[in-house]
Amino acid sequence: MYDTYYAAVYDAVMIHRGKDYAAEADRIGEIVRERRPDSASLLDVACGTGLHLRAFAERFDEVAGLDGSREMLALARARVPGLRTWCSDLRETALEARFDAITYLFAVPHLESEAELDAVVRSLADHLNPGGLLLLEPWIGPDGFTPGYVSRDVVEDGDRTIMRLSHSASVPGRRDRMSIVVHYAVADPAEGLRHATESTEMSLFTPEQYAAAFERAGCEAEHLRTEPFAHGLWVARRRDG
Repeated sequence: MYDTYYAAVYDAVMIHRGKDYAAEADRIGEIVRERRPDSASLLDVACGTGLHLRAFAERFDEVAGLDGSREMLALARARVPGLRTWCSDLRETALEARFDAITYLFAVPHLESEAELDAVVRSLADHLNPGGLLLLEPWIGPDGFTPGYVSRDVVEDGDRTIMRLSHSASVPGRRDRMSIVVHYAVADPAEGLRHATESTEMSLFTPEQYAAAFERAGCEAEHLRTEPFAHGLWVARRRDG
């Protein structure tokens, strides 16, 4: 879905939802500087359309992005001139580049299992420079999920009106998985009406699963309760770093 026209629709909704990307980038910059003051490079994994990267580019000498959507990466490069990007799934890619900091924000629920969480954490850690930091944003766990949750957004984006609706449900027989259906409707004076629907499943990891993934990847990690992240941040460093 997000390799189509709807990448730009998604971008417009995210801009208008009230998320403070600059504040999140500020906090991450503070955390990185506190622990590794000489950090100069940052890779944002699952970077989407570059809304965090635009802010990171003001705080680090070198920023780069990785995402699975070519259309989203094109929007990210337009937003951050000179941005270096890779279109790939990091679980299947070994990049030649290494970074002082790597961020993985608002993306972990898209992993399908604890084994995938292990693989991603290990791969991210492998792409750090010595002493580098991995910052991972967790999501709700099984105890925090509300079946039947409905989200709604109506966005006025220039001449376009965009509506986003979503509905979440439990996956039968699975306490660690939920399903979500997202529907977009777009009204444009020139292009008329468009709509699209996507259904996907997402994972509900526990704090213990996050901690175990970092341990298996050879990392020392701590979970910080810190604003403006609703679920805090995991901050990790490889022991051999």
